[in-house]
Amino acid sequence: MERHGGSGGSNGRRAEFEEYANLRGPQLFRTALLLTGGDWHQAEDLVQTALARVYASWVRVRGADNRDAYVRTVLVRAHIAQRRRKSSGERPVAAPPDGAARGTDPALRVALLQALARLPAKDRAVLVLRYWEDRSVQQTAADLGLRPGTVRNRSMAALARLRELLGDERESLTAGS
Repeated sequence: MERHGGSGGSNGRRAEFEEYANLRGPQLFRTALLLTGGDWHQAEDLVQTALARVYASWVRVRGADNRDAYVRTVLVRAHIAQRRRKSSGERPVAAPPDGAARGTDPALRVALLQALARLPAKDRAVLVLRYWEDRSVQQTAADLGLRPGTVRNRSMAALARLRELLGDERESLTAGS
């Protein structure tokens, strides 16, 4: 059985991976930015770590039915592993990304990113996959290695915690609109 799908060898594999990384990199970065609570540097490191892991097994990954789901799973798991290793209680200060959507209050976006950053890594991952990446409960469960019921429970609890964290800030921000 041929493993490299073509005659390009390692140069062909590298070119194919680079094309994939260039195409999907911006989307992976946006997801990583949300996972890291708006920390640009951590998000860049996270994407780099995930892509390095994917490249190491690109021969197997490139033939997968859903490469994007696999890569997203690697990204989320790398984030969770990174959070486990991090020993300090440091919390990044979120800043809104350049080019915010029209009609979006920048102060509300900052408050939301800061609240999201205060959630535990797994809860943040569930919310990002479910509501940013628009993944189903089943897809999110598969990406994170959880049961669908666990994803639903974490979603509800994390959303309740976000509401609690935003609390008075949300009311004062929307009152000024």
